[in-house]
Amino acid sequence: MSSSSPPPRPDDDDGAQEVGASDGRSLGYGEAEYWDARYVEEGGAPYDWYQRYDALRPFVRCFAPPASRILMVGCGSALMSEDMVTDGYVEIVNIDISSVVIEMMRKKYFDVPQLQYLRMDVRDMSMFPDESFDCAIDKGTLDSLMCGVDAPLSAAQMILEVDRLLKPGGTFILITYGDPSVRMPHLNQSACDWKVVLYILRTYQTLV
Repeated sequence: MSSSSPPPRPDDDDGAQEVGASDGRSLGYGEAEYWDARYVEEGGAPYDWYQRYDALRPFVRCFAPPASRILMVGCGSALMSEDMVTDGYVEIVNIDISSVVIEMMRKKYFDVPQLQYLRMDVRDMSMFPDESFDCAIDKGTLDSLMCGVDAPLSAAQMILEVDRLLKPGGTFILITYGDPSVRMPHLNQSACDWKVVLYILRTYQTLV
């Protein structure tokens, strides 16, 4: 699914974004240190990229019933998983490259057994065996990788890992601000035998 209006962040889709590290190095969106610093600065405040769950609910419910085992890639501090549990979802595994936000989310949801939070890089999810999930959801993670160093390689690694982890007949729900002509080549890798369906949504549109 593609969003039709610019998101609040990242600031420049498909252009390398960097901040300075304390030792003078430049950090980009694909690096854990960038996100650790960002989440410390934000103090764990919740933030949902592009869309809240109420706007995406018709699509999520259509392609991933509540009994599905869900992988939320690049979960950040979003409320999406919490909202899905409220809507009846029973198992959502949330991963993020930032150990800072994962620790924050673990503490926040320690008493919600339906939610699990793991520190992990989407480009290497070897902790999980093949065909572990019914559905994977990405809301801005691929876009972040496309703003980083070695973007094409990072995107390919992520997509191949998602493909490996999906069960036969599984679904990858990608919410992106990227132009379809830019994103489709990554989804149409020869190793991925996917049927791609495109929906265009307005930013923060609520569907009923």
